[in-house]
Amino acid sequence: MPMLDPDILARVQFAFTISFHIIFPSFTIGLASFLFVLEALWLRTRDEAYLALYKFWVKIFALAFGMGVVSGIVMSYQFGTNWGPFSEFTGGVLGPLLAYEVLSAFFLEAGFLGIMLFGLNRVGPKLHFTATTMVAIGTLFSAFWILSANSWMQTPTGYIIENGRAVVQSWWDVVFNPSFPYRLVHMVLAAYLTTSLVVGAVGAWHLLRDRENRAARIMFSMAMWMAAIVAPIQIVAGDIHGLNTLEHQPAKVAAMEGHFETQNGAPLILFGWPDMDAEATKYALEIPKLGSMILTHDWDGKIVGLKDFAPEDRPNATIVFWTFRIMVGLGVLMALLGFASLIARWRKSLYSGKWLHRFALIMGPSGFVAILAGWFTTEIGRQPWVVYGLMRTSEAGSPVAPAAIAGSLVAFVIVYAIVFGVGTAYIIRAMNTDPRFAHTPKGEVLRAGSRPVSDPTITPAGE
Repeated sequence: MPMLDPDILARVQFAFTISFHIIFPSFTIGLASFLFVLEALWLRTRDEAYLALYKFWVKIFALAFGMGVVSGIVMSYQFGTNWGPFSEFTGGVLGPLLAYEVLSAFFLEAGFLGIMLFGLNRVGPKLHFTATTMVAIGTLFSAFWILSANSWMQTPTGYIIENGRAVVQSWWDVVFNPSFPYRLVHMVLAAYLTTSLVVGAVGAWHLLRDRENRAARIMFSMAMWMAAIVAPIQIVAGDIHGLNTLEHQPAKVAAMEGHFETQNGAPLILFGWPDMDAEATKYALEIPKLGSMILTHDWDGKIVGLKDFAPEDRPNATIVFWTFRIMVGLGVLMALLGFASLIARWRKSLYSGKWLHRFALIMGPSGFVAILAGWFTTEIGRQPWVVYGLMRTSEAGSPVAPAAIAGSLVAFVIVYAIVFGVGTAYIIRAMNTDPRFAHTPKGEVLRAGSRPVSDPTITPAGE
């Protein structure tokens, strides 16, 4: 049976563990920067509402960071157990990149995380703010090195092959490989959008319960500003990233767009069912020539179809076509939410419009779904290569018995369901608590200056 194939089982296991792992760093990257902004606003204004929000979100950050670390450690073991030939071939390139991530990012985060979590009343506000800043910078460094390593697998440069192994010839070309700048920008913006949607959903939830909740107003306002600004930028960044992918991985783009035939003036296929056996996209709903315009910025631009590639070199268009559309569709909804918030802000109904609050609440988890859909598009679209053009996935696996991989996969599913289920439940419970009481004993009303936070005459910064 195909599902008992060790290569497929190893890929499913890695996909499962990395899917759990990626949602936590993507959240903590944006949340660390949000905490940096909150503490900076508190230091500048001495408004206790910002400090309350900082303490509200830092607990959530700590748990998400911890789950990200645990899931990352577990994932890394698979390189040695299931992907030995891959590790041997790429170790001289990817090993140092991952080591740089640990030395420059993880140590920075871990070194200052304790001060960030427990040191506010021990080291003073300015040193504590320095710790928060270092953690935020560390998360960005982590994204830098991880995206550099993964991008090298997509567009490998700066290497030579010696004795069957990739050996670095130019570290500059390895780190700053052709797809890296585009993928780094796209991922960091996705992380910021993901965090803003979660923060906005939590703010919306508390506003639906009490629209005079000032702490909820502040976080909702800041989140909607971020969505309104970043979502359109992400659409532009995604377009530029797509042009880079078209240049270096045309088969991936053909699969994403559902094009099997090479043609000038290719249509944009909105929906359809790419059939790999029939080599055609069935039931296609198309807009003439728009596909060429988007991909080449020319109405009659040439788009290479999957038939121009050998069957063994084609990615699975059926999957990639739909994961790409899930990502794009959610991106459009994010931009729509940001635009709706601007209209509500202009109409002075940002805190009273329940329709907007419900929309934001529904969109809360959409950033995670979009990131996973985008990640599947990138990774499945690279197939059948694990290192594009150099090493096939079928060549990268270790000779492990299918039963052993299947057994460990079942164990992962059970343990992850328990551990991360409990952790996620705790995070949701923490989000459900009233942020106004994060900095005060329960039962007291947090005040800004001499006025309570529930005073509707107080205007949060950023409104």
